[in-house]
Amino acid sequence: MPTTSDRVLLTGISGFLGGHVALELLRQGYFVRGSVRNLGKADKVRQTLASHGADLTRLELVELDLLSDKGWERAVEGCRYVQHVASPFVIEQPKDKNDLIRPAVEGTRRATQSALTAGVERVVLTSSIAAIIYGHEGEPARTFTEADWSNLKSPHLTPYQESKTRAEQEAWRIAEGFGARERLAVINPGAIMGPLLDEDPGTSAQLAIRLLDGSMPGTPKMSFSVIDVRDVAAAQVAAMTHPAAGGHRFILADREMSLFEMAEAIRTGLDRPGLRTPRFELPNWLVRLVALFDRQIRDNTIELGSVRRVNGDPGRALIGRPTIAGADATVATAQSLFAQGLVKA
Repeated sequence: MPTTSDRVLLTGISGFLGGHVALELLRQGYFVRGSVRNLGKADKVRQTLASHGADLTRLELVELDLLSDKGWERAVEGCRYVQHVASPFVIEQPKDKNDLIRPAVEGTRRATQSALTAGVERVVLTSSIAAIIYGHEGEPARTFTEADWSNLKSPHLTPYQESKTRAEQEAWRIAEGFGARERLAVINPGAIMGPLLDEDPGTSAQLAIRLLDGSMPGTPKMSFSVIDVRDVAAAQVAAMTHPAAGGHRFILADREMSLFEMAEAIRTGLDRPGLRTPRFELPNWLVRLVALFDRQIRDNTIELGSVRRVNGDPGRALIGRPTIAGADATVATAQSLFAQGLVKA
């Protein structure tokens, strides 16, 4: 059990995953030092966590910026563990890829280096399967594992995929430089779905919003490895103390789901009159035509027809139970979008 000295620095506490990780840490009895980019968000973070039963007496908030050295040394002081969750995530790709790559890599460098310098027992980094499965066009179909890396030489890699790959590689480089590979563990989740904690949908729920708001009469033939945010939070916390977790990557994914399957899951799971979820798949030629006028679709047309399978067994072993079904995670997202008034029937 955690003791009074078991303090965890958690970056990105105001985000979708960060909030769930904070709840899991507090539920298990840890003291949490959460970082936000601006302390103006502090009251909102406390309000959100309190509304889900968090004990705020074991929570403190500090200000950290991924692109600034200020405050990192003090933030890790007295912490036994570091959870580095903060990283930029987008659906629409930026015009300058460094708008994503710089904060991802530099933030990971600051978090990992300051933590290992301070002597923390373990750093847990939130990476992504985006650092594993992309840039392998033309290769035979296969199931990707934690031994794989996205190919940085591929011209098809998006700025987001490159940012996650470079950031994770930077963390491993720093850990090895310290001779402390076993003090780093990495979680590589798929597309994170599940219940929102407040009215901020962030980026993760944008996909579900598009399936609910009537803007997609049909779905592109795209598939994603889906995982529930509660499973990712459980894995993040388990990776801090599991004896065998240090020095390893863990893919978190329940299964691959097409956008059409996600729409069907929402329609079946909610049984709500007036749902505007898509009821058919669009041919690829039509998607490419629509993409001329829809940037979110245009930035993801490379995914048309691709199914990239991953082995999520190590992640399930880490949390010690089956993962929540992808369909249930998708429905939970939709339910919370309606509950927060972010979509209308």
